[in-house]
Amino acid sequence: MSDHAPITVDILFEEHIQTTKCSLIKNSKEKHHFVNKLINFIKSLEMDSIQNITTFEEVVYLLTNNTNRIWHKYSRKVNIIKHSKAWWNNKCCRDLDMYRQFKRLENWERFKETIKKTKCDFFNEKINEIANKNCSP
Repeated sequence: MSDHAPITVDILFEEHIQTTKCSLIKNSKEKHHFVNKLINFIKSLEMDSIQNITTFEEVVYLLTNNTNRIWHKYSRKVNIIKHSKAWWNNKCCRDLDMYRQFKRLENWERFKETIKKTKCDFFNEKINEIANKNCSP
């Protein structure tokens, strides 16, 4: 008889895949304000007062916090996947919703495969249309 007992443990690991991000719109007022505020803040930093590591760390901390504050003030949250694409269809919506509901890696991989197939089908059809149009009299 043994004084050992086997133990089995299931460790669940779910990978979180980001579906949104913060962004600045190209050539927008928000982007212009963000850049100007950041430049003004950097100009206002007292670099002459950096005499030791502690002072340097304080300046870096200020820079980091203010950059984040300014970024969040002028950026906006957008979906990484844009639904306005011409190739987007109901299968894409279904698989994206499935991923968002369960947040499982398998659902994300299925969604990415659906996107790949959908784009391929869409653009092959467009290529065929162009080729057939150019060959006709």
